[in-house]
Amino acid sequence: MILFPNCKINLGLHILRKRDDGFHDLETVFYPLPLEDGLEIITSGEPIFSHSGIDIPGDAADNLCLRAYALLKADFPQLPATHIHLHKHIPIGAGLGGGSADGAFTLRILNTKYNLGIDETGLVAYASRLGSDCPFFIRNTPCLATGRGEVMTPMELDLSAWSFVLVHPGIHVPTGWAFGQLTPGAPVVPLADIDWKDPTSWPERLTNDFEGPVFAAYPVIGGIKEKMYRHGAVYSTMSGSGSAVVGMFPKGEVPEMRWPEHYRAFVL
Repeated sequence: MILFPNCKINLGLHILRKRDDGFHDLETVFYPLPLEDGLEIITSGEPIFSHSGIDIPGDAADNLCLRAYALLKADFPQLPATHIHLHKHIPIGAGLGGGSADGAFTLRILNTKYNLGIDETGLVAYASRLGSDCPFFIRNTPCLATGRGEVMTPMELDLSAWSFVLVHPGIHVPTGWAFGQLTPGAPVVPLADIDWKDPTSWPERLTNDFEGPVFAAYPVIGGIKEKMYRHGAVYSTMSGSGSAVVGMFPKGEVPEMRWPEHYRAFVL
């Protein structure tokens, strides 16, 4: 069975407080975009994990696809050995949730392919054990996320009238470092006060708390956002803790923008 895990962007991201469990309470809007990996799972005589596309750093045993399989295997011992193949296309360490999507889609494939009978609420619960962004990819529709990202309220947010330019400069921003630069607190403009039907009102009101420290440490990331606005973006933001930057343009009116050769740029 093959599915295509997609990325997400954050529209607004506020870090509200540090919790006793070491995580942070936050508020953000998750919005899915059609930049995708490829994920195939077949029954195998022995457990196999393989990958192609972008190189995946770190120990393969820590991959969220394998962790997702292990979670379900513990509760469903009848789950057979599988060959999981991941073709990686979504930039890694970019604030786009690609790894989280891969883990969540693994849960979805295994549940469907092997008739495990887990409902959506159950899949969300498993996904929350994988990581804070993973539950979003079970529902995979626009939502307001609170708590540490796992409490999701669906939103009617239709941005089909806009094209998205997504640029990744090849910089990895360490998530732990990024959180360490912030002083949690109440946002100047809470997400509940944003006019979600009018993206032209967002530049002065819809903010990402990580942009200040990340742009100071990595000026080229801030430069991407500035370039988006110079070329007519109605809104631009860094996604998550970085380093990908997205710009919104009227559908069919994306200007030509040149980027350094090592950048990865997509029009979605």
